[in-house]
Amino acid sequence: MQLTDEQQAFKDAYIEARGYWVDFNDGLLKHSPEWLQAYLKYAETPARDGPLSAKLREMIYVAIDASTTHMFTEGMEIHIKLAFKAGCTVGELIEVMQIATMQGFDSVSAGMTILVEEASAAGITLPKHSNGESILDRYELMFGDRPVWLQALARAVPKYTEILVDLLTTADQHSNLPDKDKILIRLALAASPTHLNREAMRTETRRALSAGATSEEIIEVFQLAAHLGIHACVDGVPAITATATE
Repeated sequence: MQLTDEQQAFKDAYIEARGYWVDFNDGLLKHSPEWLQAYLKYAETPARDGPLSAKLREMIYVAIDASTTHMFTEGMEIHIKLAFKAGCTVGELIEVMQIATMQGFDSVSAGMTILVEEASAAGITLPKHSNGESILDRYELMFGDRPVWLQALARAVPKYTEILVDLLTTADQHSNLPDKDKILIRLALAASPTHLNREAMRTETRRALSAGATSEEIIEVFQLAAHLGIHACVDGVPAITATATE
């Protein structure tokens, strides 16, 4: 795509400042340069003014791009490179992927919450094969709570719940990341516009505050997650410009 000298100068300055350029920006720069410049100013504000480290910020971007609710490979690869430049290790980024993997468990936690509520409303008693106390004690030691949905799960399917807690314990014992960072990454995954699990957001916000996170740090997590909105342009803008030239 042919750019004017002014547009090319903007693109060059952006690459120099950020270290990368994504192809769909060409279409925005040519057809809506004022909006692109306004958006980029909006997107760079948290990084410039926010309290999170560049390292944690990139780990959050890696997590939400890699998430099974998004799976944006191009963005993930860009932010993995930036994460290494910010000082991340291979082990830390692998752990980010493990945290993102456990986002899938929200299907169980949200489902059990609904099942408990609806079974109670219908007068149905859920199975109780165990009181699950030892399992719940281990979970509470790690996370500081024993939610109602987990209590019901531990009583109904104790073996599954025990193996789940084993998995969480293994991750915790071999963790390379500070607890607060892990919580903020989980919060970003819950807050991602492709997921938006309000109960998980509430849980991780509470845990973040308990772990010493400031309100400013939590706000920046929400701001970073919101940046996924621009990915509507990833395929959309090139498709528009390509079709227009046919």
